[in-house]
Amino acid sequence: MPADLLKLRDFALRYTAAWCSQNPASVAAFYSQSGSLRVNDDPPAVGREAITEVARSFMTAFPDLCVVMDDLRLRDEPEYHWTLFGSNSGPGGTGRRVCISGFEKWSIGADGLIASSEGHFDAAEYRRQLEQQV
Repeated sequence: MPADLLKLRDFALRYTAAWCSQNPASVAAFYSQSGSLRVNDDPPAVGREAITEVARSFMTAFPDLCVVMDDLRLRDEPEYHWTLFGSNSGPGGTGRRVCISGFEKWSIGADGLIASSEGHFDAAEYRRQLEQQV
């Protein structure tokens, strides 16, 4: 495996651990100061403070949040594929368990951090799992 790919894989594994840490600022630390994170069709969160708030929203909604890295694909830009597991037991949550997969297309900046991330997952399936009857 080429050294650059090993370095990127290590970066992705540490990013995965940050999502599981319940420390939203640790997720934002993987982004450039003016980096951006866009989830599906939502407006992008720009800057570490905004990215921290996106991570916080997931971590609050899913106090037992666990993210697993499924794959790291190198295309024109790296694609980080993941699966999220957790119980929606945060404030106002449904109490339902969620298991949803998706991916982020990363643009890596000159500083070696994520300059932009375009995240995608099946929002309809996510809502279905949150609302399903037990």
